[in-house]
Formats: sequence, C-alpha cells, structure tokens
Amino acid sequence: MSNRRKSSPPPTPELKRRGLLLVLSSPSGAGKTTLSRRLLARDPLFEMSVSVTTRKPRSGETEGVDYHFIDDKRFTEMVGRGELLEWAEVFGHRYGTPRAPVEAAVAAGRDMLFDIDWQGTQQLSQMMGEDLVRVFVLPPSAEELRRRLIGRAQDSAAVVAKRMVEAGTEISHWPEYDYVIVNATLEEADREIDAILAAERLRSRRRTGLTGFVRNLLKEL
Repeated sequence: MSNRRKSSPPPTPELKRRGLLLVLSSPSGAGKTTLSRRLLARDPLFEMSVSVTTRKPRSGETEGVDYHFIDDKRFTEMVGRGELLEWAEVFGHRYGTPRAPVEAAVAAGRDMLFDIDWQGTQQLSQMMGEDLVRVFVLPPSAEELRRRLIGRAQDSAAVVAKRMVEAGTEISHWPEYDYVIVNATLEEADREIDAILAAERLRSRRRTGLTGFVRNLLKEL
C-alpha cells in the first residue's frame, strides 16, 4: 500500500464584492414578509432596509428597527436633498428609503433586503439598477391566496375582498422583475431564493476583487 498522503485541495480565494439589494415583492398574503424573515434568520450577510415614515409608531414597533419615525418637515427636507432612493404616500403617510445606509452597505459588500411594492421597486431600479435583484413572489392559486388572507384573521371580509382586487394590479407587474417564484411551500421558496442569491453574488460585475485576482494569476503563468 502506498504511504503517500493525498494532497489537500487549494483553498478557494475570497474575492471582495459589492453588496446587492434584494427586493421581494408580492400581493398581500403571498408570503413575502414570512420569506423575508426566514432569509434574515438564515443568512448573516443580509440586513433589512429600515425606511423612514411620517406615521406614528404602532404598538410594539421600535425606532430604528421597524422604521425611523420622522415628521413631515424632515421628510420633505430629505426628499429635497435627494436623501431618499424611493418614497411614496400610503393612506396619508409617507414612507421612504434613506440613500446613505444603502450605498454604504453595498460599498462594504453587505447585502440589503427590501420589502417594498412594485412602485417602490421602479424608483429603486432607476437609482440603483446595477445593484438590484428583483424577485416577485406569486401565490400558487387565487384560492390559496384568499385562504391565506382569511387565515391571518387580521382583516374583515370586505378588506379581504379589497386585497384580492388589489392583487390583480400588483401581479400584473411581474414582468418588471428579474425572477418570479411561486410560493407553494416555504421550503421550496427558500431554496429558490438561495439559488438566486448564489448566482447573483457570483456575477462578475459585483466581484470587485476579480480584476486583481486575475491579474496576479496571469503573472504566475
């Protein structure tokens, strides 16, 4: 028998990269919030984007964790100074994504998660298109979507009916996204999101350390 040891494979070099911005959008009840929480729990490279809003904190919400709560004057100033990547008014209150923490995260190679609708995604695409990965989450059927909305026990029958109508408008924007997944089971949806991230993190345009690595590799040949 040979006493020669098998050589260990060389270590895979760690190459610096820019962070990415992952948007998960879906009609209410399709599961984007649950999928977002599961992703944050299993992937330490992600942090949640914290929006600013002019509405008052709700019970259980924490400043700087759920939202940054500001007044209308400050919000208007942020819009005027270009400090927001996207913003919208919803039911009389304004919501927006601060520019500085997002750009800092991307430059440092950290990934950021956004739970925003198609309108916010359109604005974000105009500002950060090269860094954006857009995923639309569909329910497996309209009946399953209705069942999930009813099962949450948060809304009246009238509100559920309204959300079902709104779902049609939201779903019609699916072609604007890079990827579309059908959330039939959370486990399968998780696997598909992880596959998307694995590919997107390897895109050459995001791997800022690739040029230097290849240059040194060529010198060694």
